[in-house]
Amino acid sequence: MQIISSQERQVYPIIFPTSYGSVGTINFYIINDGKLLTLIDAGINHEGCWDYFNLVLAEQGYKVADIDRIILTHHHEDHVGLLKRILAVKNIPIYAHPIAISRLAMDADFFHMRYQFFNELYAEMDCLQDAQPRLEKLSKTLKELDERKIMADYIPIQEGDFVGGLEVIETPGHSPDSISLFDRERQWLFTGDLVLKESSTNAIIDPDQNGVRLKSVVQQRQSLTKCAEIDVLLVFPGHRSIIENHKQLINQKLESMNRKAERMLALLAKQSQTASSLAKQYYKSKYNTEFSLVMSEIIGYLDYLEGNQLVIKEKIDGVWIYSLAQQVQEEAIPEG
Repeated sequence: MQIISSQERQVYPIIFPTSYGSVGTINFYIINDGKLLTLIDAGINHEGCWDYFNLVLAEQGYKVADIDRIILTHHHEDHVGLLKRILAVKNIPIYAHPIAISRLAMDADFFHMRYQFFNELYAEMDCLQDAQPRLEKLSKTLKELDERKIMADYIPIQEGDFVGGLEVIETPGHSPDSISLFDRERQWLFTGDLVLKESSTNAIIDPDQNGVRLKSVVQQRQSLTKCAEIDVLLVFPGHRSIIENHKQLINQKLESMNRKAERMLALLAKQSQTASSLAKQYYKSKYNTEFSLVMSEIIGYLDYLEGNQLVIKEKIDGVWIYSLAQQVQEEAIPEG
């Protein structure tokens, strides 16, 4: 384990190898500031992850009961998995974005609204039948709200707040509640899944608290640009390698997003079509194997292109049909 130390503050990275998805590792971090022990994120609910977490603590002379607070970068299961195990040992305050708290506490009204949101969304995107496994999973969640909820002493944090010398920066896109944590003195940035070195980050479609679709790709681009403007020595991501050249990496990510948008425009130049049709052409077999992520990407990019007046949409028989905007049709769109 690599211990990172600067000016009386140490970071103990917990880098747990995993076969979960394609993330490679689950990363979370212990920070010792000389007074309190802070845990940033809480891994995945896996016996091996729990054992490894305890091992890293023990190697530094600590145990779970020594942790003073937990800060979450977002609510996804591979970042909050050990919370119940930790809270069973000690009732520790958990700092999280307000949007994360309703999801962690499994607010019934919100999750019923969210289920209806996706039913309507997939119908409008002409993939309601293909979405049935996804909708069945969401329905199963509704039946397990009490079992899944994580009750804790939550402390809401938002843009500009400070916790233990770490500045909160809102960086939505991958999830609506995503935050980054900036140690300005040491130029360390803890980013959750905002930017990863060896893999891409999905911008995941979700509703806001009122059921309005969030423009995830737009948010992701804004969040990447925001973090590229910060002078940082080390970025501590939620997966894989710690990052030293974050500005160069973020520029590469933004260029990749530009290329993806151009390829989608090229497909729309051939014919107007639904989001699901575009998804099948663009992602091919992944449309079936990774349906929800694929549709999130396609819908997110269509929202981004529409917002930039590059595509328009028309609802026909309850389904959105996407086309190139008139000014784009008049230009030559190279095939990608």
